[in-house]
Amino acid sequence: MKVEKPVRRSAKRGLAPGSMVHIGARRTAEAGISLIEYSADELRETRFASIESSRTHESRLPLRWLNVHGVHDTGVLAEIGQRFHLHPLMLEDIANTEQRPKVESYGEQVFAVARMLTLSADGLTLSSEQFSLVLGHDFLLSFQERPSGCFEPVRERLRKAHGTLRGCGIDHLAYSLVDTVVDNYFDVIERIGERLDVLEEELFERPGSAQMASLHQARRDTLTLRRALWPLREVIGSLQRGDFPQIHAETRVYLRDVQDHLTFLIESVDTMREVLSGLLDVYLSALSQRVNQEVRVLTVITMLFMPAALIAGIFGMNFKSMPWLASPDGFTLALVLMGGVAAVLGAVFWRRHWLD
Repeated sequence: MKVEKPVRRSAKRGLAPGSMVHIGARRTAEAGISLIEYSADELRETRFASIESSRTHESRLPLRWLNVHGVHDTGVLAEIGQRFHLHPLMLEDIANTEQRPKVESYGEQVFAVARMLTLSADGLTLSSEQFSLVLGHDFLLSFQERPSGCFEPVRERLRKAHGTLRGCGIDHLAYSLVDTVVDNYFDVIERIGERLDVLEEELFERPGSAQMASLHQARRDTLTLRRALWPLREVIGSLQRGDFPQIHAETRVYLRDVQDHLTFLIESVDTMREVLSGLLDVYLSALSQRVNQEVRVLTVITMLFMPAALIAGIFGMNFKSMPWLASPDGFTLALVLMGGVAAVLGAVFWRRHWLD
C-alpha cells in the first residue's frame, strides 16, 4: 500500500456539521466487514468482501455484531449509517480518527470512542489508533482503522456454545470489547516498564546520546498513554453510573472492574513519568560527571607540563650569560629538572587521588 500523508482537521474547514471526511492516516488498503449473529443456542459468522455483498444478507438471529476496519472509506460508513440509522455527527466522529475518548447518547443508541495502543515487536514504537463503538437495542457496531487480532479472544468466547457471553445482552459484548482494549494497555505498560529498567542500567554504565533519545521516546509514549487513559476513565465512569439506560445493571458491575483497572493503569503511568524524570536527572548528572572527569584529566596534564614549559621558557631567553647555557650537560640537566618536577607533581596528584 502506498503511504499517504495524513489528512488534517483543517481539511474540514468551512464544511457543515455532520460532513463525513476522513481525518488521519490511512492504515489499510481496503475496508473489511465481518458480521457475527448469535443467540444463546446458535452463532453465525459472515465476512463480506465489500459493502455491496452485504446488502442481500438477511439477519435471522436476535443479536448482531458488525465489525468494520478501514474507516477511511466514507462510502462504507455512509451505507452502514443509513442501514442502522446512525446520526450524521456520529458518522463524522467515526471518520475523524483524532477524536478524544468520549461517550455520547443519540436517542436509542450509545456512541463511544477509545484509543487502541500497540507496541511493535521490538517494543520501541508505540502506535495509537481510534476504536469506535455504536450500541443499539439488538446490535453492536465496532469500527477500527486497520485489521487486528485484538478482539479474537472475544470471538472465541462467542463461539463457545454454552459460554457466558452468548447468554448475555448485546451491552455485555460492548463491555467485553472495551475490557479487551483495557487489558491490552497492561501489556503495553509492562513492556515500556521493562524498557525503562534496561535504560536505567545503561544510564549508569554508559550514558550517551542513544540513551537520551530513548528517554525522549519513553516520555512521548507515556504522554500517549496518559491521553488515552484519562478520558477513557471518564467514559467508563459515565457508563458505570447508569447515565445510559442501554447499559444494564448486570453489565455496570463489570464496568466498575474496568474502571478499577484504569485507575491502576493511570497510577502506573504517573509512576513511570516520575521514573523518567529521575532517569533524566541521572543522565544529566552522569553527563556532568563525565565532563568534569575529562576536564580534570586535561587540567592534570596541563599542570604536569607547565613546569617544563616554564623551564624551557627561562632557558630560551635571549641572554648571553646564563647558568648551564654553555655547559655540555646543560640540555641533559634541563630534561632531568623537567622530569623531576613533573614526577613530584604526579606524586602529589596521586596522593590526593586526582588521577583516579
